[in-house]
Amino acid sequence: MPSSVYGLLSLLHLILWIIAVVDIVKSSRGLGSKILWILVVLLLPLAGLILYYLIGRGK
Repeated sequence: MPSSVYGLLSLLHLILWIIAVVDIVKSSRGLGSKILWILVVLLLPLAGLILYYLIGRGK
């Protein structure tokens, strides 16, 4: 795959990460839940985003 594709995928990942973190911070969850979700998204970069968008965003 050309490096431009990797750059585009990296940019997409960064944008989704920023959206997820902003969404977590703005949510009405408790502080502990917010911290936990941010840690999941940070420590498990791709899997954390997938988990957040599938099960974490529903609240």
